[in-house]
Amino acid sequence: MRLTDLLSPNRVGIERDGGNEFDKERAIGMLARMFGEHDGVTTSEIERVLLEREALQSTGIGEGVAIPHGALPQLTEQVAALLIVPNGVEFQAIDDAKVSILFGVIGPKRATGEHLKTLARVSRLLRSKDFRTRLVGARDPSSAFELISGEETEKKGGP
Repeated sequence: MRLTDLLSPNRVGIERDGGNEFDKERAIGMLARMFGEHDGVTTSEIERVLLEREALQSTGIGEGVAIPHGALPQLTEQVAALLIVPNGVEFQAIDDAKVSILFGVIGPKRATGEHLKTLARVSRLLRSKDFRTRLVGARDPSSAFELISGEETEKKGGP
């Protein structure tokens, strides 16, 4: 499964006007709204799960990347959303750097193995500094989605 199977262009956002009041909680709230409602799960439930996970330990993995994630029993499939914040947001990341790429993943509670594989895929995708720079510089959400699609195709050796 490709990340673009879990993501869609309408679940990609770019927040250019963050300002000082744009913090971790607002970023996660925005990400939750981008997920939308799924399988009867509201965006506020998604936000709650993401914030609860974040309270355990920051999902900021370093180098400007965070992978907020969570699981809910009602969900029938994994879903992803991507928020790009070019100016960065304080996230208590492992390297204490601001986060510019928030790649959120939610899925069913019973699909732990698949959830972990997806988190690993996201981590691999965002490993390249050049790719992260291109993603943060994307002119619009559709371009960001196309960058991810192209990168996945290149890594797989074709469509």
